[in-house]
Amino acid sequence: MPTGDFQDLPSWRELVIATALSLRKHHAGTLIAPMTLINDNYLAEILDGLRVGGEEVLHVFLDLDPAVLRQRITDRVLVPNDPERDQQGRDFCLRNLDRGIAAAARVPPGTLLLRSDKLTPDELADEVLTRLQGLSG
Repeated sequence: MPTGDFQDLPSWRELVIATALSLRKHHAGTLIAPMTLINDNYLAEILDGLRVGGEEVLHVFLDLDPAVLRQRITDRVLVPNDPERDQQGRDFCLRNLDRGIAAAARVPPGTLLLRSDKLTPDELADEVLTRLQGLSG
């Protein structure tokens, strides 16, 4: 039975892992995969799949005040030339907002937890790069 959430499709999760492993196999650089995984089982499935595939994983969780998150979702434009689809995307995010906020309390050990409402994008990137250098160094 379809749930309306593509992350519920096992094939989507399998393809995320396969794609990431293939990219790493053919490209030597660091791979950054921005995605929101608020289902603990799906997060574990993807992170474990990458680790089993031989990858070192740095999981980063960007946390922020719920009111700021709600405003950012409300203000963003996802599909500029299709207002109906644009609103559907925002509505999907807003319906899952509370689940996403609750996920912050359940991040796996070793997760780099950063406040995106307290740091600029450059500062967030610097924090991630610093942690990555610590892993490889």
